[in-house]
Amino acid sequence: MVGLHLEVEGVDAAVGEAIRVEIDGAEKILAEVVAISDGRLVCMPYGEMAGVRFGARAVPLNRAPAVAVGRSILGRIVDANGSPIDGKGPIEAEDMVGVLNAAPAPLVRPIISEQLPLGVRVLDTMVACGKGQRLGIFAGAGVGKSSLVSMAIRGTKAPVKVLALIGERGREVREFIERDLGDEGLASAAVVVATSDQPALMRIRAALTATRIAEWFRDQGEDVLLIMDSLTRLAMAQREVGISTGEPPTMRGYPPSVGSLMARLLERAGSSEQGSITALYTVLVDGDDMLDPVADAARSILDGHITLSRTRAQMSRYPAVDVLDSVSRLESSILTESRRLLVQAARRMLAIYQSSVDLIEVGAYRAGVNPQLDLAIAVRERLEEVFCQDVHELSPLEATWSSLAEAMRGIA
Repeated sequence: MVGLHLEVEGVDAAVGEAIRVEIDGAEKILAEVVAISDGRLVCMPYGEMAGVRFGARAVPLNRAPAVAVGRSILGRIVDANGSPIDGKGPIEAEDMVGVLNAAPAPLVRPIISEQLPLGVRVLDTMVACGKGQRLGIFAGAGVGKSSLVSMAIRGTKAPVKVLALIGERGREVREFIERDLGDEGLASAAVVVATSDQPALMRIRAALTATRIAEWFRDQGEDVLLIMDSLTRLAMAQREVGISTGEPPTMRGYPPSVGSLMARLLERAGSSEQGSITALYTVLVDGDDMLDPVADAARSILDGHITLSRTRAQMSRYPAVDVLDSVSRLESSILTESRRLLVQAARRMLAIYQSSVDLIEVGAYRAGVNPQLDLAIAVRERLEEVFCQDVHELSPLEATWSSLAEAMRGIA
């Protein structure tokens, strides 16, 4: 045993398969083969290694760890192995599946052309999300990611939701489920939890399990909303695994396997011939540094990004979305021409105001000098009224677009 991993010899197993380690002939822990070195299997355990000693018996299971899936998982809270932790009894399995799966082939993915409402006005207008799109929510700590996620999961029109809480504080899990998600949000959602104190492999497996559950529902022809909080903690878990197995830390402390894991996982979301997975991934940026390697890699893979502003959060303007720094790459494909022009006009007004905000705030600007800036000043507060929204308030899509059109009346 070295660091976080254990080495096994005399056992025939492939990378990705599970082994069972017996302690004193009775208690057992599961581990997964993650590498092969010098004729030994390098394994990462799913539990604590206390009690494991040299010479302990290891038994190959000759299969990858499987998870039970089925419609009865909706409304339930499970751990990284798919086992219920909500005290409501066992889950009736319709199928047993491995957590690893291939992404849909590029040429069979349907073109995304339909908007998926999230019930959040600023997102449904300025960062429109398409059915099957993948968006990142980028923010520092304490800026409102979890609240925005709870609004989206309660306000979406997707019939199935899968929520992955990766590396969360144990104290916050119940708070989020009961206070932010509520009975309404949980009823049509499957929640997969791996807290920060669990082994790195369990945190990684929780992300894979949640994605595999979403894929199973997509294969049944459903439209699924997958939310993962957070992608950064997944990358940190893979860093622990990679460095423990001997990988060099090349990207500011992250080994190369972090980038490949993110690419494989994120590509599995999206549309297929059967259904769709619309995915929102939160990314915790270190010190609000948007050039963090995890954030940079995520932006290059995802179909758009939502940036939360600490300045807006400090002013209690929630959701704290920085509209000018957020973008949906599919805006032109999923919005009608009139709505797209409306969004462009609103962005233009906000950009004009932002370019002169220092002059305005110190009182150096006089009305009438710049007609465009006068318009921007006049419309900005109306736009803020549209974009600001209480966490428990959900807005229908048509009403949202009507409110934006009313705010832009006479300009767009």
